[in-house]
Amino acid sequence: MRFKQVNLSPPQILVLLYLFFLVIGTLLLKLPIATTKPIGVLDALFTITSAMTVTGLVVFDTGTVYTTFGEVVIMIWIQLGGLGIMSFAVLVFIMLGKKIGFKERILIQQSLNQTSLGGVIRLVKQLFIFAFLIEGIAMICLATVWVPEFGWGKGLYFSLFHSISAFNNAGFGLLPDNLMRYVGNPVINIVITLLFIIGGIGFTVLVDLWTKPSFRKLSLHSKLMIIGTFILNVVAMIVIFLLEKDNPATIGGLSGLDQFWASYFQAVSPRTAGFNTIDITQIEDATAFFMCLLMFIGAGSASTGGGIKLTTFLVIVFSVITYLKGNEKLVVRKRMISTEIVHKSLSISTMSFLFVFLAVFIMTISEKANFVVILFEVLSAFGTVGLSMGLTYELTWVGKVILIFMMFLGKIGPLTLVFTLAKPHKERIGYPSEDVLAG
Repeated sequence: MRFKQVNLSPPQILVLLYLFFLVIGTLLLKLPIATTKPIGVLDALFTITSAMTVTGLVVFDTGTVYTTFGEVVIMIWIQLGGLGIMSFAVLVFIMLGKKIGFKERILIQQSLNQTSLGGVIRLVKQLFIFAFLIEGIAMICLATVWVPEFGWGKGLYFSLFHSISAFNNAGFGLLPDNLMRYVGNPVINIVITLLFIIGGIGFTVLVDLWTKPSFRKLSLHSKLMIIGTFILNVVAMIVIFLLEKDNPATIGGLSGLDQFWASYFQAVSPRTAGFNTIDITQIEDATAFFMCLLMFIGAGSASTGGGIKLTTFLVIVFSVITYLKGNEKLVVRKRMISTEIVHKSLSISTMSFLFVFLAVFIMTISEKANFVVILFEVLSAFGTVGLSMGLTYELTWVGKVILIFMMFLGKIGPLTLVFTLAKPHKERIGYPSEDVLAG
């Protein structure tokens, strides 16, 4: 009997790899030594999916329900998901002295969302150097707070866990109130936010900053990410402060300096970080809706974050401005952006919107909750953010399945999922053109 060889595309292989590790992680969390009480398979799958997609949504309190073994599994899967499965595969190949072939390079290119094969192995090496170095420095800084509070063992462990979780934009915390007790602590605020800003800006930007002597020499992508991130964070901080300054349940009851730290922290967190220093269940509906926009936009390409990505959002905004000005070519900072990039950005945004719409529609039927709360949880899952208005703890099995799918979708991207199910092909036949009415 002869078996037909199955040829899988890079997106299909990546999806299967993620599914394989999700199964392994679920089985590990189901072990008796992983939890302080028995949990269901769906809850274990939800947690490991949240970890591997670096989201941070949880159906249980992580520090209470999971043992140290379970927490370490979650921490490893956060690192695995944040830096990428193929990146770790390359690390193993390098350590074993194995040659990395063309097919593996294509998988790495797909995994890191790069436009070309050139330099992907060098990028992976630099990625690990950056990641471990930054996480190590952050761990030392956080230890100055947590070692005096918890002692050497627990303090160092807490520092390691939160540095990995923050850099990978996961949002998993080991304290019941996340980081609310440290709302005015400058070390926690600065270190944690710097971690997820650096992790969310994208590895290509970090490498660009490391290798280029000045800002003018940076690539257009890096310039857009840096300027866009700065402007978006400043605007978000001002908006959240204005919306919440009179809310005594969030920042209204804090002192002036603590209000600044809280506004700053929650302004940068929804871009896929998931940590919180104020009670998210008590925020105003307007704040929740504004955060939904930030979560939908997300972080940068080739980063540890999710969402449609900031550059995708900027390309669409610039395209609209270009059309309104009556120009045909999209030019940004004296560089022309190709039509293919514009089409890709529109495809990602449209498909993401449709998936979010469908998920919200189903959950308005299955869950007994306010519409804004449901929208917030769905976008938190899709953006791999991890912020919650309390619904995740009360989800039905339907709601858990929907959010698992949305977290997975947010991690791999809607285009990767579609390319996995249906192989795209280019149309070779030309047809006469005809206009349709729009607008």
